[in-house]
Amino acid sequence: MKFQTTDPAANPSKVFYKRSTVDLTSGAITFADVPCRNLEDVLGGFGRSFQDLAARRIIEAYCDENPLIVNTGLLTGSTAMTGLRTYFSGYSPIKGSLAGLPAAMWSTGSGKFGAKFKWTGLDELVFEGRSSQPVYVVISESDSGPQVTLKPAAHLLGLSTHAKIMALQKDYDNAHFAAIGPAGENWRENFMGAVALSTENQLKSGDDKCRFAGRGGMGSLMGYKNILALVAQSSDKLKAVSEAVKKVNINVVKGGGSARIQPLSRGGGGGTWAAYDVLQEFNAVPLNNFRPQGNDLPERLFRSNVEKNYDIKSEACYRCGITCHNNVAEKNADGNRGEFLAKFDYEPLNLLGTNLGVHDAGQAARLIQLGDNYGMDAISLGVTIAYALSYNARHPEQPILNGATFGDYEKIRDLVSEAGEGRLPEIGKGSMRLSHSLGEPGYAYHVKGLEIPAYQPETNPGYAWAIAGGHMSMGTYGLLTREGKSDLESWVTGITVDKLQIVGFDMIGLCKFFDIAKGIGTQMVVDCLKSEFNLDVSIDELRAAVRRAFLRGMALEFRQGYTKAEYCLPAEASDDPNPHIKLPNLASPEFTGPLAQRVWAVFEPELNGLLEST
Repeated sequence: MKFQTTDPAANPSKVFYKRSTVDLTSGAITFADVPCRNLEDVLGGFGRSFQDLAARRIIEAYCDENPLIVNTGLLTGSTAMTGLRTYFSGYSPIKGSLAGLPAAMWSTGSGKFGAKFKWTGLDELVFEGRSSQPVYVVISESDSGPQVTLKPAAHLLGLSTHAKIMALQKDYDNAHFAAIGPAGENWRENFMGAVALSTENQLKSGDDKCRFAGRGGMGSLMGYKNILALVAQSSDKLKAVSEAVKKVNINVVKGGGSARIQPLSRGGGGGTWAAYDVLQEFNAVPLNNFRPQGNDLPERLFRSNVEKNYDIKSEACYRCGITCHNNVAEKNADGNRGEFLAKFDYEPLNLLGTNLGVHDAGQAARLIQLGDNYGMDAISLGVTIAYALSYNARHPEQPILNGATFGDYEKIRDLVSEAGEGRLPEIGKGSMRLSHSLGEPGYAYHVKGLEIPAYQPETNPGYAWAIAGGHMSMGTYGLLTREGKSDLESWVTGITVDKLQIVGFDMIGLCKFFDIAKGIGTQMVVDCLKSEFNLDVSIDELRAAVRRAFLRGMALEFRQGYTKAEYCLPAEASDDPNPHIKLPNLASPEFTGPLAQRVWAVFEPELNGLLEST
């Protein structure tokens, strides 16, 4: 980016980002230095791409007019801890209104691809149209600036996400990669395709350790455009860490929301996996399609139990000290590490394990790895399969698909494979479509067409107002379970003021664990922007930009046909209260009715004219 001001909030047009536009139909590639419209443009990510999506009227996700926007955040590739994120945006194949229109959506992941992309000198890559043949795209640096080249990709067809990345690594040194799997290639029948992002550990070890931009089917949109992979090739351009940023990074590692997910050896809970222990105390670990039974079955996948039989190693992303995820491998008879199985994060482990009635760690790991190899969003995949299993439990005389039931590992595995290969659109198109086709939508655990993450809706009515996948864009998932807030006032304030701030991380290039409680409106981010770019941005200006971006996303939802009635929790959560959850039921009509009235009273006046002002 180019800065001709130190005050980007007041003078955004004096900040320029480098955009390349690729017309896949004609093969034309152009470059431009684009002036920013507002602080959201400067920060990047979905804050910028949603403004561009708002300029288009899209009625079908799979159309040439629907762009795929790949960009970074302002702090992607910086010395700030967790500054690794890449964003993929477009109108979603899977998230859509009951009116039948696709919703604007973004997905994001870490790894080193985002930094390499940024270091080529490019800030944004927009794909228009559709290629007639499979291609991969090389983004590289040169003396004259960033270069973008299309390459034939027929040799990559059918390969897993990991295999595509490892094949490309042989031809491109000093590079990182983003790739889709067979699910994205089978975009007609699979709407939940993800984009796999390469990691340093993956490229060095050869183990399947991708990170994923999973939510919203951006991998399927990429597949529709006939793009199988992206290559970002650049020398590393990290400058020395300043004293100001060094202090911030130490604070990120030792304080805020990241301390509790540090490895056990550092006094943390052992990564996001630790959510099992926290939620099980309340019988709130999702089990058998989000119906906890008040038993100890979830404890079989506690880390302390899994490590008795498997080798577990905590690991961090490139240059990150948080160490939030865990690599699980077989344990040999001599106690040494054996075959690598999967990367365990809380969401995939629960939604492809406990929530399917699968309580064996090895089986859960193989389901996770299989979904990753096919390139499917683990959340949408697991929740949709859980719906099918629940339907079969309710209709044993007339089961659907292969008749799989909770805990039937072999049949569940077959569902994953067939969905990934495009032979099972009932699963591949998500739980909203499946449940409506069967006439039983009440226990399909999605909100506005996008499957919810592994937190019980009874504990989180904030799901209803999230604009992208629950905990990604509405940080209320711990307001009851961690903060103990069950009063109406706290929830109104949380949803309309404080907890929406989490979405700011999907603008600026940082992981949410940078400061999961406060969002980007902190002195730490202010200090990083000053140190990295000599920008003077206040906490209030950051929070205002995040709020505008969030509300712009909500305004786009309404423009795509959503009604207020769709801003609701799955019906089962309110119609059939679960007596086993040892927490107040915040999904009850007595709570959600007044909550909705109060929340809309805040949001509605701010939505008017927001898209027109972009």
